[in-house]
Amino acid sequence: MKTLVIKCGGSIIDELSDAFFESIKELQSRGWQMVFVHGGGPDINAMLEQSNITPIFENGLRKTTTEVMEIVELMLAGKSNRSLVHKLESHDIKAIGLNGSDGKMLIGSYINESALGAVGEIEQVDTDLLEMILQKGICPVLTPISITESGQKLNVNADMAAGAVAKALGAQMCLFVTDVKGVLKEGSLLSQLTATETKEMIKEGTIYGGMIPKVTTALSVLEKSIPEVMIVSGKSCFYENNDFIGTKFVTQEGVYQ
Repeated sequence: MKTLVIKCGGSIIDELSDAFFESIKELQSRGWQMVFVHGGGPDINAMLEQSNITPIFENGLRKTTTEVMEIVELMLAGKSNRSLVHKLESHDIKAIGLNGSDGKMLIGSYINESALGAVGEIEQVDTDLLEMILQKGICPVLTPISITESGQKLNVNADMAAGAVAKALGAQMCLFVTDVKGVLKEGSLLSQLTATETKEMIKEGTIYGGMIPKVTTALSVLEKSIPEVMIVSGKSCFYENNDFIGTKFVTQEGVYQ
């Protein structure tokens, strides 16, 4: 079986199209098994606002006090996760929602407790439960919440969590689902980029704005020894004719495709 880890940002979950789910089903029919990892930024921010708590970010990471951590877990596990599982099930894709901390699947450590609070990075992924679920033909849907060896829950960047899960499972590919099909150059979708080419396109301004963090994240996950990382759209079909539609980031050097 081929394994694919799919990361869905919190902002795209509500915008996933029927065509996106048809691509998932097509991949399943071709022998792919899938694990989803998701974020939930908009839901978390909305609840923080209701609680009169101002979100604070340090280098793109959410400062997570004890109070913020309770809201993070509530919204990730109780709303974002439920929403994505429901959407998969409603398209006849068997799925089960899991907190990353359940069964110590995602074991993490503090990045900088004094500066960031309960923000972590993943040290170890216990794949036993994930593999058991996959063998049953069910898609695990994971929150990026990890737990320390001593039992403290940590908020982990969902992109990095997806990369860690993909590496632990020996996944063939990691997909980042966004609101765009991939990287464009002069209006045309680039099907493949290397790290060198990507950095050059950022430098020359071809990749700009909100696409910069998307490709930077893709490259950082590629460096975790995942063979292929792609940016694909959640608003349209991303797999047809036995091929993926999006921008693939690869380690070997080459030319723009």
